[in-house]
Amino acid sequence: MRLGLRLLFAFLLITGLASLLVMRVFLVEVKPSVREVMEDVLVDSANLLAEAAADDLAAMPPGGDLRDSAFARSVHDYARRPVQAQIWGLHKRSLDFRIYVTDAQGRVVFDSGTPSMVGADYSRWRDVARTLKGEYGARTTRDSPDDELSTVMHVAAPVQRDGRLLGVLTVAKPNATVQPFIDRAERKILQAGTLLIGVSALVGLAVTFWTVRSVRQLRDYARHVGDPADDAGARLRPPALPGELGELAGAMDAMRQRLAGRARLENDVRALTHELKAPMAAIRGAAELLRDDLPAADRQHFAGQIEDQVRRQQDLVDRLLMLSTLQGLEAPARTEPVDLTALSEQVTQRLAPALAQRRLHLVWQRREPLPLRGDAPALELALSNLLLNALQHAPEGSVLTLDAHRDGDTLAWSLRDEGPGVPDFALPQLGQRFFSTPNPVDGRKGSGLGLAIVAQVVALHGGQWQAEAASPGLRVRLRLPAASH
Repeated sequence: MRLGLRLLFAFLLITGLASLLVMRVFLVEVKPSVREVMEDVLVDSANLLAEAAADDLAAMPPGGDLRDSAFARSVHDYARRPVQAQIWGLHKRSLDFRIYVTDAQGRVVFDSGTPSMVGADYSRWRDVARTLKGEYGARTTRDSPDDELSTVMHVAAPVQRDGRLLGVLTVAKPNATVQPFIDRAERKILQAGTLLIGVSALVGLAVTFWTVRSVRQLRDYARHVGDPADDAGARLRPPALPGELGELAGAMDAMRQRLAGRARLENDVRALTHELKAPMAAIRGAAELLRDDLPAADRQHFAGQIEDQVRRQQDLVDRLLMLSTLQGLEAPARTEPVDLTALSEQVTQRLAPALAQRRLHLVWQRREPLPLRGDAPALELALSNLLLNALQHAPEGSVLTLDAHRDGDTLAWSLRDEGPGVPDFALPQLGQRFFSTPNPVDGRKGSGLGLAIVAQVVALHGGQWQAEAASPGLRVRLRLPAASH
């Protein structure tokens, strides 16, 4: 089967299914939407009637009821009123509100639908119980347990006088009274959906022709990308063979992998070479000087310089290996319950001597437990890198501010230093391999692998990280999903 026929068939199939799905979604949403509007009307009605009943309920003696009150007579008069209403072509011939009132203990003092229930205890019914607690009270209950069309919506409102709760008034209305409106809306949706499918079939012919032509051009282009010796690819005509889409996907994927892998490797090798130049030159220079007859102090100085540079290179290699290991993972290497706040405290305690040496003060803005499931060693490594980075860039005697709190289902953790910060143009590049800014203490630049490790650890745990200017300083935010219960 040719590509055009395949695409046309697929388009019609997908469009038909999508149209049916959309119609189904609309049909499913019609009933809840109508009932939401009905609930809104019931809320207004309940609050209005609660004001009307307030005087009679306030005057009612303890243990009494409202059956002979002015409010009760008004409700009974309402129920007897004749109605002949035309609502968008539909006839309404009955008034459907059921109204009942309870006192502050939940005892029924009036019920327009079932007068025999006066004196009954409604305090455990959801609408009454929640309203008595000062909350929004509503419920939907079936009159007949086996009939889903017998549901009745109840909405309650508090009856108050001078800030004192006198009782609860509930307005109930059967959902069946709005079912004709739902049925009419569903019929119109079905008619419109049928027309949509027909129009989609016509659009499919035009879209298929355009798509086939574009895909074939793109396939030929993808086959010759990366081959500078062949510049005639755009002029080639594809053979009349099936499977063009498969060839296109394979050609473009192979091209992407080759180009992306080659570019990444070249960038990493170039950056790593650049990072190693300075320490290698320092080691070579110190080694040459050590061949001479030097005073003991100078020999000690140059030996220490070699040791320092070797340590830098070892740290670079270790971090690069760690980052490579993390990038090879699709999920955390291990999952266990972890408290990010407790883990932060462990890291800060371990770094306490370094903080004290530079007279840095650690302040918690908020310190809430942040439970999640993850790889504790990897998370500890990420937090250590962030704190070390802040420690290196913060001015001596300044403050490091930590914040740990929950934001819904998200754990929010942040660290701010009061250093020189990072220029705005450099903020988006933080977290990239071998990108770093000069250390304000000694002017030396790091490898940038620390923040790259942070970014990778956070991504493995399904979170996000962000660096932003704090004026002064830099604030790093982590957002991670909380542990599910």
